Amino acid sequence: MAIPLTYSLRNLQVRKITTLMTSLAAALSVLVLVAVLALVAGLQSSFDVSASPRHLILMRDGSTSELVSILTRENFQDILSREGIAKDGNGQPLASLEMITVVSLNLPLGTEINVTLRGMTGMGWKMRQPQMTLTEGRLFQAGARELVVGQAIAAKCPQAHVGGTLQFGDGAWTVVGIMNGGQSAFNSEIFADLSQVSSEYHRFNQLSSVLVESASADLASLVRSLREDRRLNLQVESERDYYEGQMSAAIPVQFMGTVVALVMALGGAFACMNTMYTAIARRAAEIGVLRVLGFTRGSVLVCFLVESMLISLLGGAIGCVLALPLNRFETAIGSYITWSQLSFRFRVTPEILVVGLFFAAAMGAIGGFLPARSAAWRPLIATLRAR
Repeated sequence: MAIPLTYSLRNLQVRKITTLMTSLAAALSVLVLVAVLALVAGLQSSFDVSASPRHLILMRDGSTSELVSILTRENFQDILSREGIAKDGNGQPLASLEMITVVSLNLPLGTEINVTLRGMTGMGWKMRQPQMTLTEGRLFQAGARELVVGQAIAAKCPQAHVGGTLQFGDGAWTVVGIMNGGQSAFNSEIFADLSQVSSEYHRFNQLSSVLVESASADLASLVRSLREDRRLNLQVESERDYYEGQMSAAIPVQFMGTVVALVMALGGAFACMNTMYTAIARRAAEIGVLRVLGFTRGSVLVCFLVESMLISLLGGAIGCVLALPLNRFETAIGSYITWSQLSFRFRVTPEILVVGLFFAAAMGAIGGFLPARSAAWRPLIATLRAR
């Protein structure tokens, strides 16, 4: 028969200090793991909300990002005639020719950040509605050296306010609007008129990419039509797939964070093991009594294994509580693909907290198995003689 759970709970209460100290070792491991998963979830969310299900991004074949792609205005005209591209109320194709480059902005204390500058026409802004909204000011005008900056940039750069000027390229640009893209990556970008940006960087006919909207929810036929045209030599990706590819910026952080969490978990497991061996040594006579009362070796093993897991779960709960203030905390990460900085918020979701608790339980099970086995297979005579 099974040993009542209350027996394990009472033993944990009796050894409050030891239980708490061991739990803290597990708490730190869970805190690190939850923080890493929340960071990756926040970055994933910023890319997810940047993507529209009917949007395709067209780049030069072999390009790893819009930054290194080169498309010409002639390519764009050929793309506009393609069947399957959606049209607006005026019969204009929903397609935006864009140029992407990276500019450096000065921050307080003499620091700098790299920011993505996206040159586009009014159609590019229209295609990103209603996801993008102007919280202040207005949209840039065609032919003017005007900018609309993302909220994340406006929050970091004192000059990035309506009426302010930013210095890059050959001179000053006036900020005329602040845009809010929710949690999307566009909050970390600057939008400007395509003609002005291409002229500024002497790239009138060497632009970056084309954003098109499919007339059908099934993108396959339009993708196939664009890819098979050898004259264009295009790499065609759904906007969602493209931004998922940008997630590679988080892989090193995720890898290092997971390694640190696992190393700390190993320490937590050894702490549980040490605590349980000590508890078993002190309770040898109790174990003998339990066996005399008819409890099997398996029951004893499960009892001490559950006790170890409860200690770790307590630590896991503490770690999850400590991680909650990270939710929606804003941070930034640099991408080696776009060479710019992306701002996003940590997302501590219920699913991540559940993963943290399972991680804690596994830590307790691993650390408690050998001590529990030692208690279960201890000779009955030896346990009864223990003092």
